[in-house]
Amino acid sequence: MNKWIHYSIQYANQRSYLDDLFQVYPTIPEGIRDIDMTKWHQVEDAFRIRDNRLLIESLLQLDLFPIKDSYIAYLRRDPKAIMRNPQTINRLCGRIYEMGLTKLFERCSEPKETNRQIGPLFKDWIRSKALGISPIPISQFISSTSNAILDASDAQMMDFAREKLNYRHDKGLDFVARFNGKYVIGEAKFLTDFGGHQNAQFNDAISTIITPHVKAVKIAILDGVLYIPTNNKMYKAITRTYFDENIMSALVLRDFLYQL
Repeated sequence: MNKWIHYSIQYANQRSYLDDLFQVYPTIPEGIRDIDMTKWHQVEDAFRIRDNRLLIESLLQLDLFPIKDSYIAYLRRDPKAIMRNPQTINRLCGRIYEMGLTKLFERCSEPKETNRQIGPLFKDWIRSKALGISPIPISQFISSTSNAILDASDAQMMDFAREKLNYRHDKGLDFVARFNGKYVIGEAKFLTDFGGHQNAQFNDAISTIITPHVKAVKIAILDGVLYIPTNNKMYKAITRTYFDENIMSALVLRDFLYQL
């Protein structure tokens, strides 16, 4: 087994893993969403006069629709469908009226889901000099040969990896660095549970490290439930199928980089 997988499993099961990981992913729930009160007043007016079409149109202008329904995304993308599908609109509005205005406002102002807040946190942690050096912009990164971490947008990282490192995968990158003369690329994921979207996130990271012909050290910076020794697919994947790949927790990343 790759020693960095081994170290990560040990860390997760013998030390204050979650306490330490909070430094990387401080997923504190946000307060309520800000709602444009002009838009909200339109919702209230439509609700009170029971104008179904106007109610749906007004709610679709808010960031969060108050009910989960498989047809909402379609209506967002094609608002003209509201006029063409009265039965669907009546069905949705029936559920909305049952809530009452107070509950409706609560639903529309709920905080963002924690998982949707996680994305930028790894890069914020990198920028805090957690790895011993401050990331630098792409112009400085290209012009130097010393140890460096690239501070760039996802698109810039992808372009650099394509042009300089023969990276031909279609997935974006969260990490590009150079240590001891070796380039390092990778994705970072916090896998909060098993199944569904989290399995897809895991597979995305794995697909990056098995991309062939890349002129760089490829790593998957993974944290979360995958290090729990059970029969879950992620744990079996990192200890059996991908046991020899550079998979590691963000908490051992610094040690990995400086030993290259």
